[in-house]
Amino acid sequence: MRYLLPAALVCASVSSPIYADANLERGFDGALRGCEEWLLNPASWADGTGLFVEAVGLGAQMGLVDRVEEVNFPPPQLRRANHYWRINSSPDAGYVLVVSDQLPMCHITGGGVDLQPSVQSVLSSTDFENRWQSETSTVKDGIATTVFRNREEPALTITISRADKSGERLDRVQVLATAIFEIAS
Repeated sequence: MRYLLPAALVCASVSSPIYADANLERGFDGALRGCEEWLLNPASWADGTGLFVEAVGLGAQMGLVDRVEEVNFPPPQLRRANHYWRINSSPDAGYVLVVSDQLPMCHITGGGVDLQPSVQSVLSSTDFENRWQSETSTVKDGIATTVFRNREEPALTITISRADKSGERLDRVQVLATAIFEIAS
């Protein structure tokens, strides 16, 4: 009987949302790293995607798919020569990374569950802050939008929109990010 409570606590901790959040954080961080890798190191995918997948570090959690739902598409002007990567973070949630081999862009969407805590955790991590600098930030109608500039390559910016607090509506995309590498003319 005295072992029943510790066993119950172990079972509860294994199935707790903390574990799910770690997978959701890992998925979002992987999507961001995939975006950076695609734009800053084209050699990782120019002759096949093996090096790219290895650099992202998600293994089998990330896979190339032929198509995705329209809600995951980038803005119309960025829909050229797109490739779609699905990142499964939990049975009910994940991310889609859209890249192009003709345009210097990437686009990330995520949904399925409340991703705000996981996304915010990644955005406030030391690792992210070492790679990206916040430029502007706004909140409107419950959506926080921040523009970040890459510290390694200032021509690369990413705009990330997400719920400004946890527990908001789940009937919409939970995170939306679009990165553009500005090529000097």
